[in-house]
Amino acid sequence: MASLNDIHLLIVDDNAQMRKLVRALARAGGIVHLSEAETAAQAIEILRAAPVDLVMVDWKMRPVDGLSFTRMIRWNGNSPNPFVPILMLTAHTEASRVAAARDAGVTGFLKKPISTRLFFDRVGSALTDSRQFIRAEDFFGPDRRRAQASWYVGPFRRAEDKGRADTFDLDDDLRQIA
Repeated sequence: MASLNDIHLLIVDDNAQMRKLVRALARAGGIVHLSEAETAAQAIEILRAAPVDLVMVDWKMRPVDGLSFTRMIRWNGNSPNPFVPILMLTAHTEASRVAAARDAGVTGFLKKPISTRLFFDRVGSALTDSRQFIRAEDFFGPDRRRAQASWYVGPFRRAEDKGRADTFDLDDDLRQIA
């Protein structure tokens, strides 16, 4: 992607004023290809109709909230694009809510009230996020681990891997395992 005016941003929010604000911020920064949806169902139809590069979804919507919408995009076998970057937009930024959004599979979190700097920082981060997508029994989305501990060279990174000799990550040095 060469510039922001090349991306297609989908704004999903049941509040018309918030959609208008996000649209104005996006356009001021050069994002000109925008779609808006008031409901999760409308958003799914837009995602089916055209390629979308980034979804910005509000947490508190009706009848389907932003977390449920994110899970629909990530988990539904009929999802038009389970890998699309998703930014969660909310005024509720308690640690438990950030963790819930992360666990639903969002790419990033954008706090209300929105500042222009924070908006474009999060948009840029979401569009350039290079984390691999992880599929586990109860999760699908960008790897929740933002960084690897530089001191750790072993194959077992998760608590449930402890004591297992039959698993390793592909990026592990095979000489360490043998």
